[in-house]
Amino acid sequence: MGFFKKNHEERPTVPQELIDLRTALDSARLPEHVASVAFKELERTEKTDPSAAEYSIGLNYLEYVIALPWNRYTDDNLDLSRARTILERQHYGLQLAKERVLEFLAVRTLRNKQGFRILVVDDEEMARQNIERVILKEGHIVQTASNGVEALERVKVQEFDLIITDLKMDQMDGIQLTENIKKASPRTEIMLVTGHATVDSAVDAFTKGAAYYLPKPYKLDDLRAAVRRILEKKRHAQITRGPILCFAGPPGTGKTSIGLAIAEAMERKFARISMAGLRDEAELRGHRRTYVGAMPGRIISEIRNLGLKNPVFMLDEIDKIGQDFRGDPASALLEILDPEQNRNFRDHYLDVPFDLSSVMFIATANVVENLPAALLDRLEVINFSGYTEHEKTRIAHDYLIPRQLNDCGLVGRGVKFTDEAVALIIRDYTREAGLRNLEREIANVCRKLALIYLQDGGDRLPTEVDAEMVSHFLGPRKFRHEAAESANQVGVTTGLVWTEFGGEIIFVEAARMKGNQQLILTGSLGDILRESAQTALSYIRSHADAFNIDPDFFYQTDLHIHIPAGAIPKDGPSAGVTIALALISLLTNRPARRSVALSGEITLSGRILPVSGIREKTLAAQRAGVKTVVFPDSNSVDIESLPDLVKNGLEFFLAGDILSIVNLVLDPP
Repeated sequence: MGFFKKNHEERPTVPQELIDLRTALDSARLPEHVASVAFKELERTEKTDPSAAEYSIGLNYLEYVIALPWNRYTDDNLDLSRARTILERQHYGLQLAKERVLEFLAVRTLRNKQGFRILVVDDEEMARQNIERVILKEGHIVQTASNGVEALERVKVQEFDLIITDLKMDQMDGIQLTENIKKASPRTEIMLVTGHATVDSAVDAFTKGAAYYLPKPYKLDDLRAAVRRILEKKRHAQITRGPILCFAGPPGTGKTSIGLAIAEAMERKFARISMAGLRDEAELRGHRRTYVGAMPGRIISEIRNLGLKNPVFMLDEIDKIGQDFRGDPASALLEILDPEQNRNFRDHYLDVPFDLSSVMFIATANVVENLPAALLDRLEVINFSGYTEHEKTRIAHDYLIPRQLNDCGLVGRGVKFTDEAVALIIRDYTREAGLRNLEREIANVCRKLALIYLQDGGDRLPTEVDAEMVSHFLGPRKFRHEAAESANQVGVTTGLVWTEFGGEIIFVEAARMKGNQQLILTGSLGDILRESAQTALSYIRSHADAFNIDPDFFYQTDLHIHIPAGAIPKDGPSAGVTIALALISLLTNRPARRSVALSGEITLSGRILPVSGIREKTLAAQRAGVKTVVFPDSNSVDIESLPDLVKNGLEFFLAGDILSIVNLVLDPP
């Protein structure tokens, strides 16, 4: 007796934390494939010595699995008028992005109201009629079939959301029908109803792909509840799949803030991950939990922190992802941002599929051309263009100035900015496609007003901020209208380029000196830009007579082409026309008009090929005081689609070749 008593006392007891974990797993309602993995891990952990490292690894893993929102969603607010009001209240313009969100909500609303198509299969007419009557009362579309063969023929013609079938039937039983339907229509859910219920038949049914197994006799309420449960799950899977949007445009144009407004309009949680400089693929996919200090990836971690399965997820600066020996994060995004793959996203730490299809992913980028082609193919790109001066003025008065007055404690003190003051800030103190520097300068003025108010005891606070006061507060102007305020020069032409910061104006300078037929190119020029310069020179040499240039002009001569500023890398084909006109101006000694800006790719035959970024380049021309803009005639459709505010104050000339614009750009000889 003593021997057995001693052994009984020495048998190890299960730690309380593992008992609590088992209770939590039982009540967590995990998906079946997750629950099986979790319970196996729990059994392994129960057999592990608590002092071993594997014990804490298993414990942390199980706690993480339980904490994930496997079945927790927020219900989207589908009120279109409310969503439109929120988007309009927080942002001026950006119509494309707003319309895309409203389209998404409209589709969700219609899918919610749409009834399901259900097929009832039973060889007993009375049973078919009873089930049909119950389903029709739920508002669904119902068809019936008297056997499995007839049902299979119906499925080949039309897809059904749910098939309710008897198990025992002539010609083809319910198990065979389930197997055949899953091959013909994998998305169709199947519920088996039988009066010959056994454990083996139930296991066989679920193995073949059945969603539910209902033994006879059953109550109609049980049938109704089972159908509702299956269809609600299917509805949620269908309507929660969100678009993969990519907001592309210069900095400060509202890409991130419109994402926040979308989340507010839909009443979803919002999460943001900065992708700039991300080099380690494990940041997204996580580490294997066998590694020391292993953690899940940032996607799964953010979802766990939010506690919901369908947030609005912003992947910021996706075009600035890095790549090195630790993997390629951009390739990992191929799975995350593919609606057909992300429903089974597998984080390395979690090691079980997690459904990301209900997440609404929004990526932001400055230049989508930097993205890999396979990744770009998965994104629906919405372009955020730069703002016109009129739009900036409106945004400043409606959004930026009230916000800065509030931040500086000046609300209710009667401070107002005149239109002239705002226009002066926009023209002389900022030069950008977006609004960040404009808000900084407005904040600078408001801070100085706050200082004056406190220093003078509140007696001398100006109530109207005019242009003279702005000049006093902000000092000498930071930018000049180069094109409008500079004299015409020989060998200097004005060009328009498109960068990740929006449209920019450049000046191409050409000089000639004694030498040995060298073309010198400076200004941190890329290979494409260098080739454009070579092409322009070859065109001029081969068509020297057309421009009244000495055919031997390159003999014992060097030509130097420079594009300021030298510290900024430059590349692209759209400066080819600008380089060609700078050389023609130099070789004919005809000054080039600084108020005429050019953009176009040149060929050896002198043709001008189309370029991109027409809106951004046009806005840059407006900011610089340009009067005439020359674009390729192939871009006529792009110019016609520009709003009048963008084209205001500019004259457009569409050119097909170099010869047609020489007299427009150059002064008479």
